[in-house]
Amino acid sequence: MSDRHWQEDAAAASGIRSDPARYLNRELSWLDFNRRVLALAEDPAAPLLERAKFLAIFAQNLDEFLQVRVSGLQDQMDAGLRTKTPDGLDPVEQLRAVRARARDLVARHTEIFVDDVKPALEAVGIRFTGWDELTGADRAELAAVFEQRIFPVLTPLAVDPAHPFPYISNLSLNLAVLVRDDRTLEDRFARVKVPAVLPRFVALADAHRFVPVEQVIAAHLDRLFPGMEIVTHHPFRVTRNTDFELDDEDEDLLEAIEEVLHRRTKFGKVVRLEIDTLMPDEVRDVLQRELEIDDDAVTVVDGPLDLSGLWALLALDRPELKDTPWPAQTPATLVPTELRPDIFAMLRHGDILVHHPYDSFATSVEAFITQAAQDPDVLAIKQTIYRTAGAESAIVSALADAAREGKQVVALIELKARFDEQANMERARVLEEAGVHVVYGLVGLKTHAKIILVVRQEADGIRRYCHVGTGNYNPKTASLYEDLGLLTADPQFGAELTELFNHLTGYSRPVGYQDLLVAPEALRAGLAERIRAQAAAGPAGRIVMKMNSLVDPSLIDELYQASAAGTPVDLVVRGICCLRPGVPGLSETIRVRSIVGRYLEHSRMFRFGPDPLTAEWYIGSADLMPRNLDRRVEALAPVRDPALRGRLEEIVATVLADTDLAWELDADGTWSRVPQPTDDRRVNAQCELHRRAAERAHRA
Repeated sequence: MSDRHWQEDAAAASGIRSDPARYLNRELSWLDFNRRVLALAEDPAAPLLERAKFLAIFAQNLDEFLQVRVSGLQDQMDAGLRTKTPDGLDPVEQLRAVRARARDLVARHTEIFVDDVKPALEAVGIRFTGWDELTGADRAELAAVFEQRIFPVLTPLAVDPAHPFPYISNLSLNLAVLVRDDRTLEDRFARVKVPAVLPRFVALADAHRFVPVEQVIAAHLDRLFPGMEIVTHHPFRVTRNTDFELDDEDEDLLEAIEEVLHRRTKFGKVVRLEIDTLMPDEVRDVLQRELEIDDDAVTVVDGPLDLSGLWALLALDRPELKDTPWPAQTPATLVPTELRPDIFAMLRHGDILVHHPYDSFATSVEAFITQAAQDPDVLAIKQTIYRTAGAESAIVSALADAAREGKQVVALIELKARFDEQANMERARVLEEAGVHVVYGLVGLKTHAKIILVVRQEADGIRRYCHVGTGNYNPKTASLYEDLGLLTADPQFGAELTELFNHLTGYSRPVGYQDLLVAPEALRAGLAERIRAQAAAGPAGRIVMKMNSLVDPSLIDELYQASAAGTPVDLVVRGICCLRPGVPGLSETIRVRSIVGRYLEHSRMFRFGPDPLTAEWYIGSADLMPRNLDRRVEALAPVRDPALRGRLEEIVATVLADTDLAWELDADGTWSRVPQPTDDRRVNAQCELHRRAAERAHRA
């Protein structure tokens, strides 16, 4: 991994004030976000299976953080780099602080499961049972399961002079086993990997009792080591560095991505070893020596390892233990007056704003693409794909069908979407086989913009229809992530998307856009210019931003300048926030809150101006991070229709009024829940937005 990649924040900070007190640490801020996720699992008012789900989400989030961010800090430290981030910490200091906080979070995570969620589940008939607690009949049942489904896929690996220590794959659950030869009385070390194809928790036939899979395997180790005495066995899990630098100059990008995936699987350095509290020092010493890690990289867990397996509980038919379903609504402007709506005709009458998952993805974005694919007057469809569903998805199928019908179809697929590389390669091959022109974007830049362009021949000439969104074209995440999308037939907008696609697929140089704010050429400057305009208005100005992450020091400084001028600033930041709000003389007029709830808050929207109906509004794919502003293709689109601006203001006002899901950031960098009123003024933003979407659909 290159030094450049892991010095992004430091590089972006050049030329700005270097006072560390101005900024919060990026990595610690992310851990604070995951703590807010964990708080959802602690909520006794939440349905039990939803609490278990958030325990699983916390575990998966932390795995990814360690694979990418902690591994980067480790690389910097190993390389002897002492470059400080804007908050004043060098890699050694960051790594020490991150590991300490992560250990505390893991301990709390385990405690919530063992002492709270697990007993609560048992009270409603869902039990996590240890092998020692099973009856003879239960053990006989699991013995049959072991023989039929588990034993055939296990491979014990001995460690001795003839058998070197095996490679321990990333995120794999394993058993470290000591066996004794009865003839020589010699103890030997072996490793048994728990294959990923096996369930994390094995269900008994009654479907409401679960046994950790490693305990089922441990009870039958004599089948793996016949004739040997089992001295001891202990589970362990390894997390490795998976963030390898891609050589963008490689002539065959597919081949380069495949090499990165191979390296991710085979060569990542270990950044964490998870063990249980019962593992003896002699076994731990073997693992640390062979994995080449020190004590700081070891996490001792007083409970089951890898609670991401709790996701499986959502498959249980226990609706009373889950959130009440909120059916997505067809947006009022898309409610058909005939059997099937003509989306093109509707867009000729005006722009349409969709707000997922409250508004249906299927009857808006998917319907838009499907109609374009089936319409004989459509000449071309162009779309970016960052993360989407499999080959069976409606959008992938529609693009393939359109190409087979002879339409000009272009899919710009981002192969470098982290952890989705393999899936995106498969999408690319499916689309290419159907005749779609598949391209992979620009050298050195990820294409993160969410844009669609449809070109249609009409009686009065060519007309272009567009979609710009904040989220991926993925029906699964569209039901779980909160996102926005703008559908429009505005001619200027269509012309600019045409220029952008030509730039992405051909050799044209970037052009100046009147409507779009496009990164990396103009987004940073465009946002800074608009922040400065509100700063110039002083207390009469207004800035509202909603995003996933706020990291960029330069734009943080612009917001500080606006605050110094008295401009009120409201920031809704779901995850990382490196800005300190409410600091006297620095950020007194800035408020920061985070909404963490049933849906993942994923939309990005930006308002500049005091009057919500006349202010400048933008939506799009970019967070305020150096990578989004400088190393990705991003697009923010203006929302000009006063009615749609009113919808955006409704969303923002609801989020800012939330008392149930909201957290506020204090000047000292700590997050705390917004105080809840004791009367009927309580607001759950996600419940309220769902209610309003249902009301609009009902009126329509």
